[in-house]
Amino acid sequence: MNKHPQLLLLTLWLIGSQIAFGQTKTSVAKKSYDIAAFLYPAYASDDPRLRPFWPAGNGEWETVLNMQERFPGHYWNRKPLWGPVNEADPAVMSMEINQAVKHGVNVFIFDWYWYDGRPFMETTLDNGFLKADNTDQMKFYLMWANHDVVNTWDTRLNKYNENNVIWTGKVSRAEFEKICKRNIEKYFKLPQYYKIDGKPVFMIYDMPQLIDGLGGIEQAADALKWFKEETKKAGFPGLELQLTMWSINMNHSGFDGSKTKNPENAFVKKLGFTSATHYQFCHFANVDDDYLHILEGVKKEWARIDTAFDFIYYPHISVGWDNSPRTGHSAVVRNNTPDNFEKGLRMAKAYADAHPKQVPLITINSWNEWTETSYLQPDNVFGYGYLNAIKKVFVDEIR
Repeated sequence: MNKHPQLLLLTLWLIGSQIAFGQTKTSVAKKSYDIAAFLYPAYASDDPRLRPFWPAGNGEWETVLNMQERFPGHYWNRKPLWGPVNEADPAVMSMEINQAVKHGVNVFIFDWYWYDGRPFMETTLDNGFLKADNTDQMKFYLMWANHDVVNTWDTRLNKYNENNVIWTGKVSRAEFEKICKRNIEKYFKLPQYYKIDGKPVFMIYDMPQLIDGLGGIEQAADALKWFKEETKKAGFPGLELQLTMWSINMNHSGFDGSKTKNPENAFVKKLGFTSATHYQFCHFANVDDDYLHILEGVKKEWARIDTAFDFIYYPHISVGWDNSPRTGHSAVVRNNTPDNFEKGLRMAKAYADAHPKQVPLITINSWNEWTETSYLQPDNVFGYGYLNAIKKVFVDEIR
């Protein structure tokens, strides 16, 4: 017999109220987001193809570390708290995966390159990420960075502003098919490869390069259609073909848009893209500005995309921009503190929440673009500030 019937009744009422309003721990569904950071795979020590650009043998860490030697007294003096690590080392990548997941980053988008008939900068993915002992904790997908290689990476030459094409990003149809078949077999079939509704996600960076290499709009559309069909033949329900959203990719001189009110949308649909995101704010915004002002423009751009296009757009947030480590001068995003970066993340979260029918995928530039000063990795200026901002918004506050 209960000696405190009123206490019992109160307890039962509280439990009933919690159940009714979905407040018990068992009834609350934790919402999760896919936070995908672009990963630039140039910080490796075991790829001989990097040596022509960075002869010291540690990839583009060379550009980061000798900045003050090349430009004495320059304001840019960043240092990685983890040191100039070899990201093609599985032990190093294991540590980075742990830190990424801990802070809410659960997808890496690898910048992926193919030049001169073979892959380039692939060791960070193959030897680092895929051989890490905790690689099953994260997903990854590829962004084909099919731009030309000029003298930008080589600090001994880029000061002369000679845009000599060392390797072209253009590929023929035969080369295109070789690339696609290789990626389907080598990467798409891996359990870690990121998929939406079972469809592997594949992002393409530079459409003019692809179109010119394949011979025109019609030929590019046919090649991309073939790519989707090959992906289906491999056992997938389809291919999530993702466009890098920036001005050079949205139209082409060889496309007749006279029969539609929105030629940009018609152009994208003809090529078969089903979704898009951005790679960097610098592709559509004036980045020589205050970060909060840039975010106002970003929000307006997202609203424009929602109105002008009928594909799925996944919101993108960049940490910042300053590529003076390569050249000594640059447009510079100002006031991009972790607190202001957090405001951008909340903006992206609100966009994702307002589009509940699409996967809550948010892309970030980037995990490690040190020489463009747009990285999440901890440094001597903000420590773990950017990573902690992601953790606060997408881990701590949605438990």
